[in-house]
Amino acid sequence: MKKLISLLFLLFFTGFVFSQKKKKDTLDTEVVRVVKPYSPTVSDAFKIKKNPQIDSIEINTKKEVNYHINSVPVASTFTPAKGKAKAIKREPKERFHNNYVTVGFGNYLTPFAEIFAHYNLTKYSDIGGFITYLSSYGDIKEVTLNSTFSDIKADFYYKQSEKYFEWQINAGIKNQVVNWYGLPNEINFKENIINSIEEEQSYGILSLGGEIEFFDALVHDGEVKFTRFFDKHNSDENHVEIMGNVEFPVWNELMNSYISLEFLNGNFKQNYLNTDGINHNFLNIGFSPNFTMLRDNLTLNLGAKLYYSLTNNENDKSKFYAYPNVTASYKINEDYLIAYAGIIGDLNQNTYEKFVNENPFVSPTLNIRRTDQQYLGYLGAKGKFSTNLSFNIKASYGNEIDKPLYKLNPSKTNGSILLNKGYEAGNSFEVVYDEVQTIGAFAEIIYDFDEHFKFGGNFEFNSYNLKNQEYAWNLPMLKATLLAKYTRKKWFAGANLYFASERKDELIIIPGSSTNQITNSTYFDINLNSGYYFNDRWSTFIKLNNILSDNYQKYTNFKVQGFQVMGGLTYRFDF
Repeated sequence: MKKLISLLFLLFFTGFVFSQKKKKDTLDTEVVRVVKPYSPTVSDAFKIKKNPQIDSIEINTKKEVNYHINSVPVASTFTPAKGKAKAIKREPKERFHNNYVTVGFGNYLTPFAEIFAHYNLTKYSDIGGFITYLSSYGDIKEVTLNSTFSDIKADFYYKQSEKYFEWQINAGIKNQVVNWYGLPNEINFKENIINSIEEEQSYGILSLGGEIEFFDALVHDGEVKFTRFFDKHNSDENHVEIMGNVEFPVWNELMNSYISLEFLNGNFKQNYLNTDGINHNFLNIGFSPNFTMLRDNLTLNLGAKLYYSLTNNENDKSKFYAYPNVTASYKINEDYLIAYAGIIGDLNQNTYEKFVNENPFVSPTLNIRRTDQQYLGYLGAKGKFSTNLSFNIKASYGNEIDKPLYKLNPSKTNGSILLNKGYEAGNSFEVVYDEVQTIGAFAEIIYDFDEHFKFGGNFEFNSYNLKNQEYAWNLPMLKATLLAKYTRKKWFAGANLYFASERKDELIIIPGSSTNQITNSTYFDINLNSGYYFNDRWSTFIKLNNILSDNYQKYTNFKVQGFQVMGGLTYRFDF
């Protein structure tokens, strides 16, 4: 029996020794794909039991601990000095206020006012609004007709946060008054003709909409917006936009699908020949699936944009549109050099409101169409030359069908014939459409000298090839911008310079049907601004615009104001 026990013990001990000599396991590397960030909830946390079970067979009692201190004397002559508390210098903490009121005044009799205010009704709800007003009652040099303008706009919102989503309601109103003051120099107007011209035009906007965003759901967000746009000459337009984004994982990646519904209905009382009215109706249904892949330094988006557009407009028809939406970026050297490229396209629904925002001097006799951007391919690189110097360069090539261009309306008078409307003297713009191929180049550079000073600029080149029109009317080939910003404690200052090359236009005088080619010269617009903070509530500012005092023409015959000065105060507050 003893021999058997000894043999078993020997086998056990031998196995134990050999098990200690076994090589350690190694871990195989795997690629861990994160589908979405973990969003913990209260229900995910485990609860500690009030009466935990103890697995030990016995509960050991406290053992008595005996310890001894061996005191050894140390010979020393060191006497510590008495410490003194040093006062800490505290800088006053700057207070941030959420609301403000700004008022100002400038030459050309230009009052300005702006206010933003909001209030937290509860911990999870907020209500607020933004109101701005700007007008000018001074006439521009060497302009015969009234060149004043005014613009007032008010936007309001209510925002509510829930447990799983947040939503917001928006409402707005706007009124803008302009004048068709750009009489052509090619016509010698008699005084009675000038006095008979009613050059004033006003625009109104009413808008209502809402947004919703879900924190953790397949439907990521959605938006609804209704806009009613109208003018003094009985033109009106209703525009409804509904958009949604559905996001869900596919093959350990993310799939985004954008769904859109757009309805546009509008009419103009008459066309430019004073005959029939012009109506436009569109219903655009869109679907855009996008598949995004992340691979180390590569980000790739594979997608498409699909539309079915219905219309009953004259000389137009319902169509199906399909566009590529493929983009990619690759980090060659982390954030110091990133290459990117893409080929995209889109269906752009033009509206009367959009044209007025770009050029308020259009006539209320427009033909509204869709712009079919068949494709736009681009290739570029961005990054940093150093920690302070960043850059972005891009080259592109695209093709658009029915690209809108602003061109002078023909004049219905030679200077002696009375007019029915104030926009018929060659002092307003029509919108003409053409198929346009564009070769473009863009470059931007920004230098952060330090935390106080930043300097940068960009340059844009576009070459246009048109199918029917002679020129890309009122579009410059070159545009450039220089910007600088400086902040220092309570001071701040900024500067910007805008440059645009020559633009072409054409004026046709219907009596006699003479045609005049027009070249608008290049222009530089230099602007400076500065300000000072008296405290956390009060500050002052001053703006100097068009320092060269050049009455250049952004659009043909419409000169801008010369040298402009505006100063004012800003007050910040809380409720």
